[in-house]
Amino acid sequence: MKRLFSTLVIASIMLFGAANVNATNFVSPQPDNIVNFVQDEEAALDVQEEEELGFHQELKKRFIEGGPGFMGIVLLCLILGLAIAIERIIFLNLSTTNTKKLAQDVEDALNSGGIEAAKEVCRNTKGPVASIYYQGLDRADESIEAAEKAVVAYGGVQMGQLEKNVSWVSLFIALAPMLGFMGTVIGMIQAFDRIEAAGDMQPSLVAGGIKVALLTTVFGLIVAIILQIFYNYIIAKIDSIVNDMEDASIILIDMLVDYKNKKRI
Repeated sequence: MKRLFSTLVIASIMLFGAANVNATNFVSPQPDNIVNFVQDEEAALDVQEEEELGFHQELKKRFIEGGPGFMGIVLLCLILGLAIAIERIIFLNLSTTNTKKLAQDVEDALNSGGIEAAKEVCRNTKGPVASIYYQGLDRADESIEAAEKAVVAYGGVQMGQLEKNVSWVSLFIALAPMLGFMGTVIGMIQAFDRIEAAGDMQPSLVAGGIKVALLTTVFGLIVAIILQIFYNYIIAKIDSIVNDMEDASIILIDMLVDYKNKKRI
């Protein structure tokens, strides 16, 4: 009986000790887990910050890797093209006129105060349509044919003003990818020069030249795409203003014909 009791006591002590050891093993890793969790969270935050700031840094890095020569010229094309495009957009927006309202105001002034009153309305209105109206009214005392010729001639002058410097934007659109392709060719030539000098075909020898080639091509295409968007908007805006000018010219000639007929009566 005593042996049985002693055995049970020893077994209980062993079981209790094993339970304590298991509990200790279970609790002890917690600080390590907490540290690992904090480190993972900090790493995730660092990655997030790199992703937020990485675009500009990556763009700057790739630009430098592309080489200052061709990349600088491509960047210059972008800056000059954007400057001309923005100037043209501002000019075209200021040149936009409410043609229907102008025609109505000129007609009312023509019927109430004659040619001089209608010319005064054109003087106080900005835009190529008002300028064309003024030139047509200025020749109205001579004849309808003279007024029509003045409108057509001055319409061509105003169209030239609208299209001023637009050809430079198209030049930069064509020039940027061409410079990129030239950088590609030069980069490939440099890669083959390294292979020839080393006498062996190794990826490390050609990787740099191929990277420069691809980067110049990419940046040249990006510049061309950006400028092409602005160019298409400018052309669409010019076409819209020219259509308004043509419609307004027809309306003006009709008004002058009616005015001449009323004076005869």
